[in-house]
Amino acid sequence: MEIRLNNEPVILEGDSITLSELLEVRKYTFRLRIVRVNGRLIDRDKYDNEIIRSGDEVQVVYLMSGG
Repeated sequence: MEIRLNNEPVILEGDSITLSELLEVRKYTFRLRIVRVNGRLIDRDKYDNEIIRSGDEVQVVYLMSGG
């Protein structure tokens, strides 16, 4: 399947993947992040149930602080 991840095309095996699995496969492990799927903000407790399918657009934004 092909999705857009942070505005880049990404090809993944299979017909679908959970958001949790996608984050693990892509090694997006930073704790402070915001994730949108097709423009919808996804709560962290729903990552296991959010299914990503071919054609979906996923945005992962890391929150950072500094000085």
